[in-house]
Order: sequence, then structure tokens, then C-alpha cells
Amino acid sequence: MKPADFFLGIDTSNYTTSAACYHPESNTVQHVKRLLPVRPGALGLRQSDALFHHIRQLDAVLEQTLSKENGSPMAVCASDRPRDAEGSYMPCFLAGKTAGKAAALAARAPFYTVSHQSGHIAAALFSAGHLEMLNRELLAFHVSGGTTELLHVKPHPERVLSVQILAGTLDISAGQLIDRVGVRMGLAFPAGPALEQLALTGARIKPRPVRLSDGSCNLSGIENISAKMLENGLPPADIARFVLEHIAQVLAAMTEDAFARVGELPLLYSGGVLSNTIIKQYLTERYDCMLAAPEFSADNAAGTAILGYLLDCRIKEGAAH
Repeated sequence: MKPADFFLGIDTSNYTTSAACYHPESNTVQHVKRLLPVRPGALGLRQSDALFHHIRQLDAVLEQTLSKENGSPMAVCASDRPRDAEGSYMPCFLAGKTAGKAAALAARAPFYTVSHQSGHIAAALFSAGHLEMLNRELLAFHVSGGTTELLHVKPHPERVLSVQILAGTLDISAGQLIDRVGVRMGLAFPAGPALEQLALTGARIKPRPVRLSDGSCNLSGIENISAKMLENGLPPADIARFVLEHIAQVLAAMTEDAFARVGELPLLYSGGVLSNTIIKQYLTERYDCMLAAPEFSADNAAGTAILGYLLDCRIKEGAAH
């Protein structure tokens, strides 16, 4: 493989259009991403709107991603579903799948598909400098705007990763909690970065107990408590800190429960919510864990490109035998 050889990844999640080029020889990634526009005061996008905005943005994102590359990709990989689970589907991923297939045909290159969740895991391991963990059993959290799940990850001979959900939230995700509280305070959606800055100036409020059911939790109660606090005139900065610290406590409780069930496996935290400094500090003080840099923790196509490379290697190795 030549130094200039690269693998193209595309990810069109519910809120971000992203593309990335992975260079195996140097183990480097170039990636570009662009948030989808959400009108002020809204709590998200309908799938039809997300799909429309991805189609409008993909050409510019791909052009910027590929502008520094010479030649064509060795293979193209796109995320085409949220998870590796039966029936997992979201229309927004059709944009990336369609564009990726077209790019592969134009380049006369193989085309592969993976789940958005597997891409998150691979991107986080890449950022943490531990891609070798793709060949080992581990526990991985995927904590984002649409998902809060604890995953039991194992190597898979064909898909690279086998991902089993051990636990998660039973109502809203951690990202939804952050966005709903933030928008109620008048912050723009997605509210994560602004809520974090607010929380860093806030005072601590007495934490509420964390209760799990078979390792899973509910977060909508904290949304209701936060709304009451705001109505009662508590400072928004204090409420913001209370919400983020509660999420951190929930993740720690879920971690302990998983350790009790499957053993103290290597631990990875990934997803956009894990770019939050308050949550990261809480967890790293307690666990020897792997964490992604913020740009690789939020939605991105880096992991998709890396998985495309690994899938291509396995298929070619199989053909050689």
C-alpha cells in the first residue's frame, strides 16, 4: 500500500454531515463535518428535513474532504443504520449511503456499509490511540443526542465488531436531557457546548440518587426536576451543573453494574455527550478508561473510514486464501 492510498468514509447522522479520509500507512485521518441547521427554539429535526439538509450539504463536505487527496479512494464506506441490530433504521443515513455508493462506482472501488454506532467506537479508539482494541473485548458507552447505551463489544470475523447492548436509558437519552434543559433556558439547539460553559460557572446542588433497573436508567425525572428549579428561580448555571453531574453519576453507576455482570473489561466512553469536560473529569477520576478527543467523540466519519479499510483488508485476505 502506497502512502497516498486512502479510504473514504461518509456519515450522515441526525444532526451532522461528515466525511473522512483514512491513510493506513501514516494512521492519520482528515475529516470534515457540518452541523445540520435547526431553527431557533426547536428540539431537533424531522427525518425528512435531516435527509434534505444532508443532500444539500454533502457535495461541499465531500469536496472539502477530498480536496487534499491525490487519486481515488481504495474503498468507500458509509454508515447506513444507527446500530447493528435487527430493524435498526433511520432515513437520514440514506443520504450518505447513496453518495458513498456513487463515489465507489465512480472510483471503481469496493463499497461497504457499517453502523453509525460502530463508527463511533472505532473513531473513539483511534482518537485514544488504541485501535488495537478493535481486536479485544471491551465495554463501550455511546452517549449522544439520540443514544445512551452501554455496549459489550467483541471482535467479529466479518463485521470487525460485534456489539451487544447491555443497558441504556429507558426514556430520553443524555443528549436529549441536555438539549431540553438548555432550550428551556433559552440556549440554542444543540445545547451541549453552551450548557457546559454555563455549568462551569455554577455552584453544586445536592445530587439526586441514581436508580438503575437491570443496569438501565430513566432521565426524564431529572428534566422535570430541572424545570421546577428554573420555575423556582434557581440560577441557570447551578441547574446546568446539576444536570451534567447527574449524567456523570448515572454513567458511573451503569459502569459499576456492568463490571459486576461481565467483569472489569477495558472501558471506552464515546459519543458527543462525552466531549463535556465536567462529565469527563468525573469519570476519569474514577476509572482507567479510554476517551476520545471532542472532535472524534461527537458525530464524525473517521471511524467509518477506518472500518472501511479494515473490511477491505479482510475481504482481500479472504480472497487471497
